[in-house]
Formats: sequence, structure tokens, C-alpha cells
Amino acid sequence: MLDLALHAQHGPVSLADISERQGISLSYLEQLFAKLRRSNLVTSVRGPGGGYQLSRDMGGIQVAQVIDAVNESVDATRCQGLGGCHSGDTCLTHHLWCDLSQQIHEFLSGISLADLVKRQDVQQVALRQDMRKANGAAPHLDKIEASAVE
Repeated sequence: MLDLALHAQHGPVSLADISERQGISLSYLEQLFAKLRRSNLVTSVRGPGGGYQLSRDMGGIQVAQVIDAVNESVDATRCQGLGGCHSGDTCLTHHLWCDLSQQIHEFLSGISLADLVKRQDVQQVALRQDMRKANGAAPHLDKIEASAVE
């Protein structure tokens, strides 16, 4: 999703391009983006020049929403929060780990894709990836302008 947000200003982004830049298998991306589409976080554009685009402004998409959409977890417990980690009962630190999981989710709920796109370190990595993809040629992503995320 961050790769999509970084490249959204150029139109729909193909999963093949994301796969190449991020080193993630195309089939796995297809599975993830099907879930993201069902959660209304992305829309697909068919045909030549098609691909995916964000369904709304990147400032309105929180990292926690993305994680929830693809059925991933930020659960810090060994029992996935079910409480059966100690011979079928909760362990001594169960509630501590549940509280940590909640804190992580709240933290990620406060970070939008726009927040990440604005980060200098994220922009530098994106530039490096684009340069690598272009085999040393001038990258099409010169610098993410602040206006692109507003």
C-alpha cells in the first residue's frame, strides 16, 4: 500500500511493478490486493495502463486499516488472544501482552499512508528502489512533493 501511495500520482500502479520494486511475489500481491479491494481501500483499473489506485485520499487510510483488511494481526500474545496458552488457561502475563497488542493497534491507527509518504527516509528508499528498477536510469520519482499527499 505504501508503494501504491508513493506512485499514485502517476496513475494506476500495476502489481507487477510493485512486485519488482518490493521483491514480493505477484501471486501473493494478487491475494492481498483482492482483500484490500473488498475492504474498499483500493480500486482496480482494467486495460492497458491499468492497475490499482487508492480508493480515497491517502490521509484517510490508516496503517491499522490496511493490516486489518488483509487479516493480519499485531497480536503480541502466543495464544492469539484466546487465553489458552498455559495448559488451556491464561498465563500470568496474558493481559500484559493483550494490552501491548491494543497499544500497537492504537499506534498504527494514528498513522496514515500520507504520514508515511511524507517521511524523508521513506522517500529515500522509494528513490533507491525506482533507480534500481530503472537500472540506473533517471527515476520517474524525483521527489515526492508535499502537495501530492494533501
